[in-house]
Amino acid sequence: MSANIRNFSIIAHIDHGKTTLTDQLLRKTGTLADREMSERVMDSNPIEKERGITIKLAPVRMVYKPEFKHSNLLPLNSYILNLIDTPGHVDFGYEVSRSLAACEGALLVVDATQGIQAQTLSNYEKAKALGLTIIPVINKIDLPAADADQVALELMQEFGFNEQDIVKVSAKTGIGIEGLLEKIVEVIPPPTPTPSASPSTDGLASPPQAGGEETPLRVLVFTSLYHQHKGVIAYVRVVDGVLKREKLKAIGTRSEFLPIELGVFTPSMTPIDELKAGEVGYIATGLKDVRLMRVGDTITTVQRGSTQALPGYKEPQPMVYMEFYPIDGDDFALLVDAMGKLALHDAALQFQSTHSHALGNGLRVGFLGILHAAIVQERLEREFNLDLIATSPSVRYKIELRTGETIEIHTPIEYPDPAEIKRVFEPVVLATIFTPKDYLGDVMRLCERHRATLDGMEDHDRRVKVTYLLPLSELIVNFHDELKSVSSGFASLEYEMFDFQPVDAVKLDILVHFEKVEALSQIVVRDQAEHIGRAVVKRLKEVIPRQNFEVAIQAAIGGKVIAREDISAYRKDVTAKLYGGDQTRKDKLLKKQAKGKKRMKEFGKVSLPQEAFLAVLER
Repeated sequence: MSANIRNFSIIAHIDHGKTTLTDQLLRKTGTLADREMSERVMDSNPIEKERGITIKLAPVRMVYKPEFKHSNLLPLNSYILNLIDTPGHVDFGYEVSRSLAACEGALLVVDATQGIQAQTLSNYEKAKALGLTIIPVINKIDLPAADADQVALELMQEFGFNEQDIVKVSAKTGIGIEGLLEKIVEVIPPPTPTPSASPSTDGLASPPQAGGEETPLRVLVFTSLYHQHKGVIAYVRVVDGVLKREKLKAIGTRSEFLPIELGVFTPSMTPIDELKAGEVGYIATGLKDVRLMRVGDTITTVQRGSTQALPGYKEPQPMVYMEFYPIDGDDFALLVDAMGKLALHDAALQFQSTHSHALGNGLRVGFLGILHAAIVQERLEREFNLDLIATSPSVRYKIELRTGETIEIHTPIEYPDPAEIKRVFEPVVLATIFTPKDYLGDVMRLCERHRATLDGMEDHDRRVKVTYLLPLSELIVNFHDELKSVSSGFASLEYEMFDFQPVDAVKLDILVHFEKVEALSQIVVRDQAEHIGRAVVKRLKEVIPRQNFEVAIQAAIGGKVIAREDISAYRKDVTAKLYGGDQTRKDKLLKKQAKGKKRMKEFGKVSLPQEAFLAVLER
């Protein structure tokens, strides 16, 4: 029976209290004892706990025995609540879409001190497109700056909620949590039998709905990871039938396996004998290759199994590309091994080998955004003890050649000869910004500086929603930081890929001691090339250590140098050891020193510190 099952996610803008609310639900339902509780229970990675963000979705099964003080609904003895905690940062939006596709409902959490933000709107639209039942939740009502009534008014005006639909809670103190649990049981529907799910218009899966337990088995894989002893572990939602320990197969990859273990999350992995229609749990497949268990695939039985796959997910597409090079060339094999292990847990990571004359062997890696790249680099350095050089981030460009062929490039190293190029196209995102009216002028000036085109503007009482077509290359550098700066932290940003548009772009090369350093190259707009070039060489002059010879730092487009800075040489006092004597002895030593410096300048090599590569990231 699935009548006592409720599957739901928590969606919100970053820092609106999703994870704290999850902790409080675990505490109220008795899923974890007080001695087992800690802050951010669902965040298993140390970086998640330190940064206070959720990176990867995490499911948990709670058993709730309601008192129903405020409801007329006749309760069952207990309810199984399957919650999937989702990330809040825009870089991990694909994780949100996965978790929503495995649910019938969602809690839309809004901060009582901040109100509706850009990602609140985006997450609402994702949940609505999938046909989910949405419960609006106003969090942090205990704070002095909270204005729950005003936020409730915004929710009613923006999304059309009724006042009685809105639940006001404090996840930190536990106020209103019991009422929220009752609302979840009362409002979110249980999984209901339907023959199949139909795909939504945006390519995401429609919410799976449990079929009868007698129908052929169909299980939706909404994420997977690799376990050293149990092989690939698939996080699943049973849509039709009953999942038991019998010979299974993945319809998409056609891989067959006998499960090592079935279980649920409490929140640790807890083995059970079977999972029925509507339940969320995991399958320890024993497979050694995570590619055999793709996200969005359908699992069924080998004998008398279903032939109809469930609608899959939109594959995560990398938006930012960077290259990683080990400082010690002998560590390249360790880097490949480490990246392979991270990719087992992160379906969005894509990487391939590359080579640089200056830096040796490395990896070109595709990321969902700058935060995703920063977290992966931090994990590589912290968990695998690797010292890395990271190149400046770049985006995917489409280039139409004079031969009529169109190619895609991901890094400046791949940029073809300018004589062969007819047109260059850059990716553009549709950026949605919510800002208080007091900061609207500064926000619009910021967007114009970054080559954005105004697409629309809507008034939302105390705030304004503006949409811009913004080049992705402008967004990935430090646009988000600048937006927070000009709005005193009150503006919020959400974006999605839109299209490609023509751009007058050139490759900006950086030469150190007359040698081109490919890792410092970047693709820039021609009008800004000289300004960016001057800024880069100036910063490099500050971070590259002085040598015993003069070092020239140049920015060039093709063969034309557009900016230059010189680092003066150290001067050793070679005459200090002389005592007495005439001037000719000093002149002889100084002449010998000048010859040596000239030879050094011809054959000397400059070692670049990591700070030099970081300097290119700034604008």
